[in-house]
Amino acid sequence: MTITISSGTAPLAQRTTPKVTTYKSPTCGCCSKWVDHMRASGFEVTATNVEDMAAVKQKYGVPDKAGSCHTSVVGDYVIEGHVPADVVKRLLAERPKLAGLATPGMPASAPGMDIPGQPYTIVGFDRAGQLTVYERR
Repeated sequence: MTITISSGTAPLAQRTTPKVTTYKSPTCGCCSKWVDHMRASGFEVTATNVEDMAAVKQKYGVPDKAGSCHTSVVGDYVIEGHVPADVVKRLLAERPKLAGLATPGMPASAPGMDIPGQPYTIVGFDRAGQLTVYERR
């Protein structure tokens, strides 16, 4: 005999899905591919097309030297550019004292760019705009 008890709420895994808001140019194909990468990795992503990405980056405190093509917010963190989903999950689990993570520029082998074989660096940045190496791939 199997007894099923329903609490009427979604399972824990569904209730804790990280929500991401991504701001991107309406014409950026690699940004859309990164959004797809994040969704495939279990994130709930809302993508918003904006014309003035510089204003978004300024609003969220993205240092100029960390800039990339899209800016996202997940929890208390800013994610700039093509940061891999597993690294975002690590960030959320470890909760370091950072404002966010970035993949400066548009690294060729980062998710959404998908040209393998090119090493790149993921940096952390603080509210003062200081960068530190978070991970190398």
